[in-house]
Amino acid sequence: MKRPISRGRPAPAGPTQRQLRAGELVRHALVEILREEDFADPDLEGVSVTVTQIRMSPDLRHANCFIEPLGGGHAPQVVKALNRHAKFLRGRLGRMIDMKFTPDLKFLHDESFDEATRLMRLFDDPRVRQDLEARDDEDGDA
Repeated sequence: MKRPISRGRPAPAGPTQRQLRAGELVRHALVEILREEDFADPDLEGVSVTVTQIRMSPDLRHANCFIEPLGGGHAPQVVKALNRHAKFLRGRLGRMIDMKFTPDLKFLHDESFDEATRLMRLFDDPRVRQDLEARDDEDGDA
C-alpha cells in the first residue's frame, strides 16, 4: 500500500502565532467597542459582557468570539443579540484594527466557566473528597 506523499510541513496541532496575535488584536478592539457602544436592543441593555477568547480561522477571515455575560444567567439571549449586531460590530471593528480583511464575527457562549463550576462542585462532593484524601495519604507514606 502506497503512503501519500507529504508536501510541506504537517498541519499544526493548534492555532498559529499569527492567529493568536490577530485574535488578541480583535479581542481588545471588540472589548473597547462593546464598552463604548450603546445598543438599542433590550437583550443588551445594561449587560456587561466579557470577551474571553477570539479564535481566528487560518485565513483570518472568520472570528469565533467567546463571550460570558456578567452573571451568566441570560447568556443565550445575549449571544443571539450580539450575533444580530455582528455586521454593525464588524463595521466598527474595521475602523479600529489594521488588518487586510476585517473578519466575520460569530459570537458563542464560553462554556468553560460553567464547566469549572461543575468541576468545583464535583470536588466538593464528600465521596470524591474522601477519595482525594486517601490518595494524599498514600503519597505522604511514600
